Amino acid sequence: MARSKQNKSCFKRVSIGVLAALLSVGVAKSFAEDKDVKGMQSIQFRKVIDLSHVISTTIPLWPNDPPVTFDVVATQEKDGYYLRRFSIGEHSATHMNAPNSFHPNAIGIDAYKPESLVRPAVVIDIRTQARDNPDYVIGVQDIEKWEQANGRIDQGSVVLFYTGWQALWNDPKRFINEDAKGPHFPGVGAATTKFLLEERQIAGVGIDTHGADPGQDTVYATNSQILAKDGIVLECLTNLDQLPAKGTTLVIGVLRLKEGSGSPVSVMAFVP
Repeated sequence: MARSKQNKSCFKRVSIGVLAALLSVGVAKSFAEDKDVKGMQSIQFRKVIDLSHVISTTIPLWPNDPPVTFDVVATQEKDGYYLRRFSIGEHSATHMNAPNSFHPNAIGIDAYKPESLVRPAVVIDIRTQARDNPDYVIGVQDIEKWEQANGRIDQGSVVLFYTGWQALWNDPKRFINEDAKGPHFPGVGAATTKFLLEERQIAGVGIDTHGADPGQDTVYATNSQILAKDGIVLECLTNLDQLPAKGTTLVIGVLRLKEGSGSPVSVMAFVP
């Protein structure tokens, strides 16, 4: 039994090391020299957490976004197999935004290199602030408070913000929280994003609301800043409560839609 457990542990370490090695094939010199990428060539983990919601026709949608539809096009009884066609907006469900959604002539979701989608992650819990104020703007003080307890955020990290909004996913009206002034949910302030990009050199952010920007931000400053650098913006994440404050590695799977403005994604968190 002891030997079996040892082999299982070894498999967990080597399998992700192989994944990182495969993803690094053909990497440009500048990226290969990036220390945060080098540090992920071998990853140890105890469990894998899926940070993506199940996609259905009842998921919360951004105002005026197209509905999610599924249509049966083949059945086992008639055709010998089961097949559906589906339709979904590029920024619906758990998804990643692409630079061309905010910047003309920028890259689409299909242009991200695979190695850029394997990233260390930290989780900053702002549930208390969000509970008291649904329009809470995440500030630099929230970053500094987290770092006082956990140490400096590593270069190349994706910073995940746990607002508690994931618990509202099955209640679309409350999740979007829209009134005459628009949606109301917490998000990352413009100055905070600037600080994270310039002072911590992060790779991007993720959040369990429908937007990295606060719901009342109509200029999408956080998205704009990060995507101007071809960074990562993940929205509508879930299961952030199951992650530690630091040490997790994310593997992000995108649909490589030609010139896509974004894509529903499968986000796997490898937890040490």
